Amino acid sequence: MAKTQTFSDKLKKKKGDGLISIKVIKGYRSEIGSTRFLEKFVKIESADQIEKLDISK
Repeated sequence: MAKTQTFSDKLKKKKGDGLISIKVIKGYRSEIGSTRFLEKFVKIESADQIEKLDISK
């Protein structure tokens, strides 16, 4: 029997919680002097909160 539900149908069922998902990338120097990056997905309520974000190692 074939599936009748597609991926887009699943997305339509999912209710939004009003939050925006963003990916924050922070660059820093390691102990040996090379550049390292820390990546993290964060959910925020509005774009105004982007500058207030603080992610740490």
